[in-house]
Parts: sequence; C-alpha cells; structure tokens
Amino acid sequence: MSIFRLNHAVLYVRNVAESVAFYRDVLGFDYIEGGDVHRGAAFLRAPGSTNDHDLGLFELGAHAADSGAGETSVGLYHLAWEVDTLGDLERLAGRLAEADALVGSSDHGTTKSLYAKDPSGLEFEVVWIIPRDLLTEEDRAKSGPLDLARELAKYGPDARSGVGISRP
Repeated sequence: MSIFRLNHAVLYVRNVAESVAFYRDVLGFDYIEGGDVHRGAAFLRAPGSTNDHDLGLFELGAHAADSGAGETSVGLYHLAWEVDTLGDLERLAGRLAEADALVGSSDHGTTKSLYAKDPSGLEFEVVWIIPRDLLTEEDRAKSGPLDLARELAKYGPDARSGVGISRP
C-alpha cells in the first residue's frame, strides 16, 4: 500500500471570512456550502477538483500569533498548488501581486514557482511543472530567479503542467 497524492490541507487562520475571500477571489477556489464561516470553519475546493474539499480553514481569532515554523519551532513550511498551464501561472502572478500577497518566485529547473502569503501570513507555492517530453538536462541543472516572460516565450501560455510527471 502506498500514498499517491495529497487529498486536502487544513489551516488554522486568524479570520476565516477574510481567508475564504482570499482563496476564492485570488486563487479561484470554490466555497463549499456546509461549512460555517460564522462559527469559524469553512471548506473550499480547487477549480476542477473532484475532492470533497481541498482546503479546510479553521479560525483562531485576531489574537493568534504568527507561525513560528522554521524560525522558532518545527512545522510545515508551505503547500504547493499546481496550475494547469504556464499562462495560469502568469495570471496568478498578477492576481497575487494585486492582492499584495506575492513574496517571491523561483526557477527550480523542472518547476517554475511563485511564493505568496495568505491573510494570516501562511506561505504557499503555486507551481507549473515542465512536461516530461519537454524536459531537458539543462532544465534539471538550472536553479535561480524566475524569468516568467522567458519561460512563456519558450513553452507558450497553453503548455500543460506536469504532463507525464504529476499526471499521466
């Protein structure tokens, strides 16, 4: 028996309504009826997902301290959400920047990544993976700043993420 994917993530947040708005309006998640935002719980589904939910949010309140993970305590660094196309990554870069949530980007060779923080300061990654049939040894050896315009010129905005790697 083996694990084959992450089904969902659950986050503790300061303000669940604010977090629902962020994940819905910036990242395109759908709110799932049945959670109770007024009682501090909400569930969301990523676009096109067949999961019951992909993200659970539970409110701690404004008094909650920032996460100390990686600085003063062990804990999760981030989750990575995969986008379907390189054009999707470009559009999300703009939406994250408009929301003042974008904190960085990186070219990891095989993946092109954006890093952002949600309203509670929890970091996440949005990633596009080079399809297996386009992957070169040069790509595997590369690491550095992301030049999204160069990647769009090389692969095009409609290149599907992870074909042959993260999906059949």
